[in-house]
Order: sequence, then C-alpha cells, then structure tokens
Amino acid sequence: MEYFAGLDVSMEETRVCILDGDGTVIREVKVPSTPSDIEAALAGAPACRRVVFETGRMAPMLHHGLTERGVPVVCIESRQASQALKSLATHKTDRNDARGLAHLARTGFFKPVHVKSLPAHAIRSLIIARKKLVGQRVMLENQIRGLAVVFGVRLPRALSSAFIAQALQASEGIDGLSAAMRGLVTARMAVLSAVTSIDADIKKLTRASSACRLLMTIPGVGHLTALAFTAAVDDPERFRRSRDLGAYLGLVPRRYQSGEVDYTGSISKCGDRRMRTLLYEAANVMLTRYKRPLKLKDWALAIAKRSTLRKARIALARRLAIIMHAMLRHGTEFKPA
Repeated sequence: MEYFAGLDVSMEETRVCILDGDGTVIREVKVPSTPSDIEAALAGAPACRRVVFETGRMAPMLHHGLTERGVPVVCIESRQASQALKSLATHKTDRNDARGLAHLARTGFFKPVHVKSLPAHAIRSLIIARKKLVGQRVMLENQIRGLAVVFGVRLPRALSSAFIAQALQASEGIDGLSAAMRGLVTARMAVLSAVTSIDADIKKLTRASSACRLLMTIPGVGHLTALAFTAAVDDPERFRRSRDLGAYLGLVPRRYQSGEVDYTGSISKCGDRRMRTLLYEAANVMLTRYKRPLKLKDWALAIAKRSTLRKARIALARRLAIIMHAMLRHGTEFKPA
C-alpha cells in the first residue's frame, strides 16, 4: 500500500500527518521545523510516495533540505491549498491543515510550484535590500525638503551637489532645525553608502554571469534588470514556452468568464512585482531614450498610436520577458534586426 504525508509548517514547529492509500491516519506528530527532524518523523512510518507542504518563508530551506535527504517532497501553491483546506475541515487548526495537505497528496489534487535555488534567493535578497535602502533615501530627502520649505527654502534635486549644502545653510542659526538637518543628512549619507556598496556587488555579479551579459545586449536592460531576471527565472527549462513568461510575471490581461459574462480587464499583476517593474522601466528606456532604428521599438510605438503609451510599455515589457527567456534558453545575443 502507498502512503502520503502532509506538512503544516510554521516558524518553530511543523505538524506532520501520514495517511495510507485509503485515507486512514497512520501517524500524527509535531516536530521542530528543520529538515532533519521532519525526516526523522517521516522515518517513523512506512516510506511515503509523496510529501506535500505549502509555499511560505520556510519553503526554500525545507524543500532543498528534504530533497537532499531523499524525501519525495512537493511544494504546492498556498492560495490553491487554502481553498481546498476550507472544504475539508470546518475549523482551521494545524492538525486539520496537515490532514488536509495529506489528503491532497493522496488524491493528487494540487498544482506543484517551482522552488527557486538558494543562490537565486540570495540574489533576490540583494535586490530587495537595495530597493528598501533606496526607499529610505527618498524618504529622508523628502523629509529634508519638507523641513526646509517651512522656512521658505526650496531645495534643488536631491542627487545634485547643492542639495545638502543648501539644506545645511538654511538651518544655520536655528537650534532645533540645525540638529534635525544634521541628523537627517548623516542618515542619508549612510544609506547612500550602503546603496553604492550594493550596486558594486550587483555589477560584480553581472560581470561574472554569462547569462547576465547576454541579457544586457538588449537596449534598456542594465545590470539590475538582468540580474533580477536570471534570479526570477532560475531555470529556463522549467518553462515549456517562452510565451509563458508573460503570465508568470503578471503581464497578461486578467479574464473573468461565467455564463454570459466574459470580461477582460487590466493585467493580472501576478508573480514578482519587482521584476515586472524593472521590465516596465526597461521598456520605457527603449521607447524614450534609445535612438537607433529598432523593429521592436517600432512595434511598440505602433501600439501607442492606436492605444496609449502606457499600454505600449506593458506590451513591450511582456515581449522583452519572452525575448530574454529565449535568449537564456538558447544562449544567443539580442539581434536588433
């Protein structure tokens, strides 16, 4: 007889439930959320054909750790699992969730998801850290500008050399404002230094990656976009068609159909929001700053003429994602013609 297991994972503990092929509970236990403890809990019962758990913050560590130990683990989409678990149990408890996931493993009523490699997650962490620091820099600059406006001083662009000089000059002789300005300026300099350090690391990583160098042959695609795309895709072979990248990144129209109702709305915005933003920015650079003849740009401008420039950017971002995936898959450079 075949056996199946479900894991309800939390930060500290994991509830393990093992069922046989008829749905009878064989074993239920609560163990620490580490691959070794979960493997030991599964070893206390007959070997399982399939072990299922949901996506979450612990998913990469557990998936790769259990896979290395030979456990046939499958990670499934949490949104889909949530709808199925609601129909299986009236009360939401860790025990019921583990049982529900075990039943999903037994019936096969789930959609497995790809768990990115740990190096890909490390790159994503670097990109997320940069985004947070840039946001902090902008917040500090806006605060400095707002304090100066109260005293009738309109500061220049924040990245100009005169920004800090005029901000400190405006606060001279005013005790409270001077201390506030110095503190904000010091914090801004520290954040700028951290952003510069991360940018240097990003450039070093892109120079060392042949895939990133290929992607950077596309006009408008820089170090950050290339590195983020390789981390988002992780394994190009997991996509059967390059066209699937549009739906994966949420750059296709959302559709709702029920009976006589058939509605097509704006883009779905599923998947990696940061990657979608970077592709949109790359499309905007290609449309507004790239001056050489380019068929891809002409195609997007034709869309802008019969619709809007915003829709043209989104369409071009989707097309760029398709092209970039094809380049990674076949190892070819971008050909403008």
